[in-house]
Amino acid sequence: MQLPKEVPVMTLPNATLFPKAMLPLYIFEPRYRQMLADALDSHRMVSVAMLKPGRTREIPSVVAGLGLIRASVANRDGSSHLILQGLARVELEKAVKYKPYRIQRIRPLVTTGESNSSVEPLTQKVMALVGKRLEQGLDFPIQTLKQGSRIPTHEQEDAPSLFSLEQIVQYLATLDDPDQMADLVSCALLTEPIHRQMILEAVELETRLRQLITFLEEEIRRNRKKKK
Repeated sequence: MQLPKEVPVMTLPNATLFPKAMLPLYIFEPRYRQMLADALDSHRMVSVAMLKPGRTREIPSVVAGLGLIRASVANRDGSSHLILQGLARVELEKAVKYKPYRIQRIRPLVTTGESNSSVEPLTQKVMALVGKRLEQGLDFPIQTLKQGSRIPTHEQEDAPSLFSLEQIVQYLATLDDPDQMADLVSCALLTEPIHRQMILEAVELETRLRQLITFLEEEIRRNRKKKK
């Protein structure tokens, strides 16, 4: 799929859109309603960027997720519910427009270091931690994109399915792509927005896996303390 050189950018406080993952959004602001209408009439792509921590102004993080609108359902009050499928990590470059919504040039970011000899043992460590985290149980919904869903031609067609946690873990076990595995685990199991953003920004795969291991261990310790 050819990516556009510039896309609309939504800046949100805690949202992270990973490649191959799914992000449901509720669109109600007038500017984003217009953004959605324009995107549906063109390439159907939108970038989701996390608001830079500690900023009062709406300044997006430099690394964001580029998503394809897989389903959009318009409500009677003019708002919409939509589902974005993550396509790629992108670096936000020059802003070409600010009103009524932000549009920026983008540069796709490609994962590096996939042939590094440390990737396989780190991947095995991640999956072991996923198993430990699963044993603790979860109290939040898990969202990921059903593989093979087609792009709808009408707004209410073919909305992607939500997987249960067990289905996600089974799916992760079948993956032979550590890049995709790390992203989906981060999407499903990391509760801290800043941790998800750090994983999104980690283009080098070994770095991403090591960070993910650290964050999963933190999640496990935190949940162990809650149950005492």
